[in-house]
Amino acid sequence: MKNSIKLYRNQKAVGPTALTIGNFDGVHQGHQRLLAHIVEQAQTRQLIPSVLTFTPHPREFFALREQRPELVPTRISSLRDKVQALSCSGIQAVHLQTFNQAMAQMPPEDFIQKILLEQLQVRYLYVGEDFRFGHRRSGNIELLQKVAQHSGFEVDTMVDVLDEHHIRYSSTEVRQALAFGQIEKVNAFLGRPYTISGHVIHGKKIGRTIGIPTLNIPVMPRCALRSGVYIVTVHGLNDKPLPAIASLGVRPTIEANGEVLLEVHILNHSVSAYGKIVSIAFHQYVRDEEKFPNLQAMTAAIQQDIRITQHYFDVHGL
Repeated sequence: MKNSIKLYRNQKAVGPTALTIGNFDGVHQGHQRLLAHIVEQAQTRQLIPSVLTFTPHPREFFALREQRPELVPTRISSLRDKVQALSCSGIQAVHLQTFNQAMAQMPPEDFIQKILLEQLQVRYLYVGEDFRFGHRRSGNIELLQKVAQHSGFEVDTMVDVLDEHHIRYSSTEVRQALAFGQIEKVNAFLGRPYTISGHVIHGKKIGRTIGIPTLNIPVMPRCALRSGVYIVTVHGLNDKPLPAIASLGVRPTIEANGEVLLEVHILNHSVSAYGKIVSIAFHQYVRDEEKFPNLQAMTAAIQQDIRITQHYFDVHGL
């Protein structure tokens, strides 16, 4: 389901909302169940189906404040990909709230009054049973329900959603699977292929010199996906997906301290894509990124990757 979604940064809602709150990194199947309920309730009550999320992630804010960068969570999705996935779930408004010192110290009663009621005009709120908010996470469901009784909104809670192996759908599980390159597991958790989208930029053009031209796409900082070579499809350049091989990493054979980049070689297809936004869907992990002794060795390895990819599409199709 595609609808027009609007992004609001620290702004007032344009009308009364049915709201859920969370980081929604990855928008996995647990999230999707919750979002479907919000959309359904919004339709019944004639409210705007909305999400409140924070930037930076509260865990990132506290980790950096305490000078513990190793505690900053890796990211499954960029903001663009998150908003796209929320839109596909029927959400019409994403409220992006800055998480800063003032927000961290806000008493839970103020959070309800100033953010939920005054800013976001909440009439229906749907959150997990363990939802905590406000200064030192001191606000809980009991407080929300107590305030709701005399403030004109309703609170419902959602139980955890489990997969067929009775594992709770969670962004942590998705991050872990991405860190190991377990693409099939990630895609099962998401209920769709894992994707990274971005603008195609100019690279070093080394791929052209070895007869393997690539599209170069910058990725977000702390991307959760393991560096390596993947079988992918490219969306947004053609009316149908294009089969491709992609390498995520810092290109150690040709750069001493490169930025993390996604380099995508489309099979049997030449296309000009500079400046376009493309979406890369991941299907299978092939191998880790390697540092080769020379360009010849690297080219031979890439030719082998292309053969593996061609075989994958011969078997699975697009």
